[in-house]
Amino acid sequence: MGYTREDIMRIAKEQNVRFIRLQFTDLLGTIKNVEIPFSQLEKALDNKMMFDGSSIEGYVRIEESDMYLYPDLDTWVVFPWVSEDKVARLICDVYMPDGTPFAGDPRGILKRVLKEAGELGFSTMNVGPEPEFFLFKTDEKGLPTMELNDQGGYFDLAPTDLGENCRRDIVLTLEEMGFEIEASHHEVAPGQHEIDFKYAKAVKAADQIQTFKLVVKTIARQHGLHATFMPKPLFGVNGSGMHAHQSLFRGSENAFYDPNDKLGLSTVARQYMAGILKHARGFAAITNPTVNSYKRLVPGYEAPSYVAWSASNRSPMIRIPASRGLSTRIEVRNPDPAANPYLALAVMLKAGLDGIKNKLPLPEPVDRNIYVMSDEELKEAGIPSLPGDLDESLQELLADEVISEALGEHALTHFYELKAIEWDMYRTQVHQWERDQYITMY
Repeated sequence: MGYTREDIMRIAKEQNVRFIRLQFTDLLGTIKNVEIPFSQLEKALDNKMMFDGSSIEGYVRIEESDMYLYPDLDTWVVFPWVSEDKVARLICDVYMPDGTPFAGDPRGILKRVLKEAGELGFSTMNVGPEPEFFLFKTDEKGLPTMELNDQGGYFDLAPTDLGENCRRDIVLTLEEMGFEIEASHHEVAPGQHEIDFKYAKAVKAADQIQTFKLVVKTIARQHGLHATFMPKPLFGVNGSGMHAHQSLFRGSENAFYDPNDKLGLSTVARQYMAGILKHARGFAAITNPTVNSYKRLVPGYEAPSYVAWSASNRSPMIRIPASRGLSTRIEVRNPDPAANPYLALAVMLKAGLDGIKNKLPLPEPVDRNIYVMSDEELKEAGIPSLPGDLDESLQELLADEVISEALGEHALTHFYELKAIEWDMYRTQVHQWERDQYITMY
């Protein structure tokens, strides 16, 4: 629903909103806030609120630090969990003092690639994200323990699924904030949960992922639990993914659907998939951006580790859900919820558009279980694997001109620097596993 400036001022007064959080997202996907009192709201709506960009990861150097927040009025929402001195939020785009969009703003980067899609005739990218998370108990200081809140499994109900009440409160809160929740259930691993919300246009979908993470963590804390979107918090069980269902529209027509094709997929859908498969190794650093992400992308735990597609099989990276007509879409299954959603959608869209522009041919589908194929069979079938670790991913990112272009020089340089430091810290750290293995043996 669209809000006007007048609507926002009226609602803020009626609901006694005392503080407004102007939200934006840094390169690593962390939500940042500039909190202002109600008295400053009009100034914020005039795009006159300034902040210091040099203090934000991957933004700018100290000598060019002044930046402006331009609120997106449609993102106005009053947080339902604060009863007195109410708090609302507006998601903002980041601008330079000269009135140009800041090149390193993830939301702006997604808008830039969407503009490119528009120039090719695609008015809309619809995205249905499926972020999974784990719930752990907290200790007396409120810090997360490694103790799960349940021993439930896929689609379990109470009493096995003790996260049910927490999950229900999360769903009710999200609905109060305008989300349309389609399903909420226990996932495969103990302590693991998934809440699916209705698809939306790309920028709104990314905004919703960020809001979703904030709500999940806030409500979990009220239940004495810690919610984590870390991709693989526990060894030996499934990790958390963020499958991204996506389709392109020309006006009201789904460009991915062709009733005359045996799978119901248009040439555009096939070229888009070919682009995703071609650039999968190049965009993995963005869709799977942490050292821990690659502990999830291993065979045997339902996460895709191979670059392939299928309409009948869940082991490849791209699956084609059964719905057709307006619901025809592809499901890209490798992203995880540690990804910056704006950047993840931007690079997947850019990869797909490259496939469309260059009319890339789609490889044959892989309709057998890839996990049981030998290295020889994989090689013969021409099925590459996703990168094995963050370092390999980063090298692939630098080598992929199309994905690098999607990010732009500023974001690419800063993202690479931040992640290279992360990899180096991990690489040189001595881990508990090594001590357990070697300290008595040698």
